[in-house]
Amino acid sequence: MRKTTLAVSLCALSVSGLAKADCGEVSITEMNWASATVVTNVAKFVMEQGYGCDVAVVPSDTVPAVTSVAENGEPDIVTELWLNSTGEVYEQLEEQGKVERLGKVLDPGGVEGWWLPTYLVEAHPELATIEGVMANPELVGGRFNNCPDGWGCRVVSDNLVRALDLEASGIEVFNHGSGETLASSMASAVQSKEPWFGYYWGPTVPLGKYDMTKVDLGEVKPDVHARNQNPDTPNPGVSDFPAAPVLTSVTADFKEREPEVAEMLSKLTFQTSTMSSVLAWMDENNASAEEAAVYFLSNNTDEWSAWLNDSARERLAAVLN
Repeated sequence: MRKTTLAVSLCALSVSGLAKADCGEVSITEMNWASATVVTNVAKFVMEQGYGCDVAVVPSDTVPAVTSVAENGEPDIVTELWLNSTGEVYEQLEEQGKVERLGKVLDPGGVEGWWLPTYLVEAHPELATIEGVMANPELVGGRFNNCPDGWGCRVVSDNLVRALDLEASGIEVFNHGSGETLASSMASAVQSKEPWFGYYWGPTVPLGKYDMTKVDLGEVKPDVHARNQNPDTPNPGVSDFPAAPVLTSVTADFKEREPEVAEMLSKLTFQTSTMSSVLAWMDENNASAEEAAVYFLSNNTDEWSAWLNDSARERLAAVLN
C-alpha cells in the first residue's frame, strides 16, 4: 500500500470516530518493541472504529505494566504480554481474580530456533534436520551464527551446542556481539544466496523479509529446555525451542464493563509469520506503527473480520473500503 493511501485511510479513521460512542474510556498498553506497537495500534483502531471506544494508549514495558495493574488496577488491557518475562507476579494476579488472559495475540507465539535460508534446504533437503546439518557442515558454510552475548537465548544455544557436540562435526560457533551483527550476517548471506546457519527469533523484520526454514532439532522436551536455560547445567540436552506464550490480558473490571470488546480481544490473534511480514513492510517503507496497522487491516480482511461482531465489522469495513 502506498503511503498516500495510508494517509487518506488514517484521516478517514480519525473523522469516522466522531460518529459513534457505544463504548466508554479504555486504556491499553503499548510495549516498547515493534510488534507490540503494531498490535496496540490495530487494537486501538478496531476499538475506536468498530466499537466506539475512547482509547488511551499507555507506553509501557512488561514488568511496569503488570506492576501497574497489580497496584492501580490499570491499564484495562495489557497486550503482547510475554509470560516468560513476567515471573510469578502475573500468575498471582490471575489467582486473585484481578486479571484474565483472553487469548493468544501471537500464534503459535514467540518463536525461536536455528534457521537456514529456504533456498538452501530446497537445494539440499537433508539440511532440514540438525542431523543432516551436522553431517554436511560444508553445505551450511561451516559456521553457526550464535545468539548475541548477554542474551537469554545465548545460554540455551550454548547448551545445545554442547549437547550436540556441534563443533566436532566441523561447524565453527561464531558468537555475535549484538543483535545488529547477527541480523546483518543473515541479510548479507541471503542477499548473496550464500549459506547461513544460525539462531533467530520472531516476530522480527528479518524473518518477515527473508524466506527462512527452521531446522528440526527434534521434539520439544520441557524438562530438557528448562535445564538448558541454566548456564551452569552439568547435563545439557537436545530439545527444540518451545513457542513462548504471548497473550492479551484484561482486568476483571474491564471485562465486566465492556464484554463485547473483551470478546473481540479474545479473538484478536496474529500469525507470528504474518506479524513478521508486517514488520518487514514497516521497515522497508519507514512507516509508523499506525500506518502499519492500517496496512495490516487493509490487506487481511478475512483475519480481522472473524474477530468482530456484525455491527463492528460493518463499521470498520466502511472505513477501510
